[in-house]
Amino acid sequence: MSGRVAVVVGAGGELGFATSVVLANAGFSVTAVDRTAKTLEALPDGIRREVGDATDQAVAKDLVDRIAAESGPPEVLVNTLGAFRPGDALSTTPEDLRLMLDVNLAAALWLSQAVTPYMRQRGGGAIVHVSARPASEPTAGMAAYSLGKAALNHLVRILDLELRPDGIRVNAVAPQLLDTARNRAALPPQALAHAVRPEAIADVIAFLAGDLSEHIGGAIVPAYGA
Repeated sequence: MSGRVAVVVGAGGELGFATSVVLANAGFSVTAVDRTAKTLEALPDGIRREVGDATDQAVAKDLVDRIAAESGPPEVLVNTLGAFRPGDALSTTPEDLRLMLDVNLAAALWLSQAVTPYMRQRGGGAIVHVSARPASEPTAGMAAYSLGKAALNHLVRILDLELRPDGIRVNAVAPQLLDTARNRAALPPQALAHAVRPEAIADVIAFLAGDLSEHIGGAIVPAYGA
């Protein structure tokens, strides 16, 4: 068992992949989590893999319990899960809102609940969630998405207040647009002019997870690009 255990959820995506690699290179024993095993196949050797859907509270708890039993109590939790569905407020459906809340908010809450007892056991830890610029700056045409991420921002601040006495710091990083293969296929080149590479966001996450940020809590760190 490593003395420094990190769990990265959503590791099948480009940001989760990059974060897993950065934390492993920083000396953490990393367990990468995603909904399907295939998305985790490209991860380097030495990074453990677990499959599960963290939008389900029971599954999130089972995942963290299993990781803690096999690798040790997590010092770091990084949640890169996110879903996007465009649509203005007046056309938002119950299905739209439910999906945006389940993925962008609920998974963060369930994972934080699951990991907290282990961080308390080890005397502290760091939780980093991934938010987005529309959470702080309302943007037309993405109402349900903005609401889900805005609720996540508020959750981060609440959790930091509640968990700080236990030595657990909770923060978020908020990109605007990631330079990923999916976004490059879906968006025109001009829309990607200020997109940020996942590796750059992963470095910010690693900072928030590490010792140099020990005095930072409840922060929503903007990473909007140039």
